[in-house]
Amino acid sequence: MSEIEMGGPALFIGTDTVYVALVRPELDPADPGVRLAAEEAGVSPEEFAGPGNVWALMLDEDGEGGGFELPGARDIEADDFAQQLQQALAAAEPFTAEAGTFLRLDARPSGDAWLLSALVTPPEGHEDGAAPQTLDLGALPTAELLADLEDFRRSLA
Repeated sequence: MSEIEMGGPALFIGTDTVYVALVRPELDPADPGVRLAAEEAGVSPEEFAGPGNVWALMLDEDGEGGGFELPGARDIEADDFAQQLQQALAAAEPFTAEAGTFLRLDARPSGDAWLLSALVTPPEGHEDGAAPQTLDLGALPTAELLADLEDFRRSLA
């Protein structure tokens, strides 16, 4: 099966093995991988690709990934969260940043990096129930965090 190219804004916070990601995936119905997957699913490429306007929160901890859709979330809210993080990082003091009721980041400076943890709370009615999950995202370099936030905000513009 060919790979599916996915676009859309995405903010990954963490490492290769532990992360949270705020994403709004966009699939191109003309992409050969999308067309093949749609055919295998018995739907049109347009139906398989979907509207591309639904935000999701993805998480992974040592290969145990998961995630959930965030119906009703808007680009402005994702941008506000990224801006809140940028401002908190610039202040260089410990902080907590929240994206709705589903994601809370706690951070404290550590040299030229930040020690981050995330509290992820699935929405009510999610298949895994509403049990919150805490992930230790580790020490993330300040410069990389700021660059990722700026790229994310530019992708929303």
